Amino acid sequence: MARYVALGSSMAAGPGIRPRAEGSPRAAMRSARNYPHLVADRLGLDLHDVTYSGATTAHVLRDRQNGTAPQIEALDGTEELITISIGGNDVLYVPGIYAALLTRPIAWTPVLGTRIRHRLSRAERDRALDDVASALLEVATAVRRRSPGAQVLFVEYLTLLPPAGQRAFPLTAKEADLFRHVAARLSDATAAAAEAAGCGFVPAGRASLEHHPHSAEPWSVSATLPLPGRPLAYHPNAEGMRRVADLVVQAAVGGDR
Repeated sequence: MARYVALGSSMAAGPGIRPRAEGSPRAAMRSARNYPHLVADRLGLDLHDVTYSGATTAHVLRDRQNGTAPQIEALDGTEELITISIGGNDVLYVPGIYAALLTRPIAWTPVLGTRIRHRLSRAERDRALDDVASALLEVATAVRRRSPGAQVLFVEYLTLLPPAGQRAFPLTAKEADLFRHVAARLSDATAAAAEAAGCGFVPAGRASLEHHPHSAEPWSVSATLPLPGRPLAYHPNAEGMRRVADLVVQAAVGGDR
C-alpha cells in the first residue's frame, strides 16, 4: 500500500470533528474524518497523519510541539503523496480573529492590550506575512529534498470570511478586511512556494468562496462556543473536510506535483 503523509495545522487536523483519530495526541485535536483520512480511504493509501492543531512552519521543520517530533521527521523518502496545510499560525490568521472576538474588553489595558493590538495591527501582520513566504518555501524545499519522488500538494485554507462589503458579524468591517488581507497574502505565498519547489497547489480557498461560514451551505464554522463534538470557530466543518478531500483527490489523480 502506497504511503501518504499529511503535514499541517488545525486546518488539516480538523479539531472538533468527531471521532478523534485513534491513538493521536489529544492536544493535536486530530479528527478521523479530516481530509487526510478521507483522501487515504478514497485512494487506498497508507496514511501517516501528523497534522497538529496550533502547528507553525517551525513545527513542520525543526521544533517539537508538546513533546511531538517535528512533522517532517514522519517522511522516510518512500512517500507517494504528501499534503501540507500550514502557515496560518505563523501569521496569526485564526488566532488573530480569536483575539478580535474574545478580548475586546481588555484591548486597551496596559499589558494584554499591547499584545492584542499587535495581533490586530496590519503592519505587524504584513511583517509576519513577509516572513512566512520564505518559511513556506523552506518547507517546500525541505519536503522535496527528503522525499524527492513524492507528489507534494500544498492545500490552501478554506475561505473563512464573506466577500468584502458583506457583514462578517461579530467581526467589525475593519477587522474582517484585515483578515481577508491576511488570507489573500497567505494564499499567494503558499501558491508561490509550491510553484517554486515544483509542488502542486490545491485551491480550496477559491473553491469555497461561496461556502464561507455565513453562506447558505458553509464549509467552515463562524463564531461559536468551543463545545465538545463541535468544530472550532473559523475551522472546517465535516462538509468542508469532505470537499477539501474531493479537491485533493482530484489533484492527486490528475498528477499535480
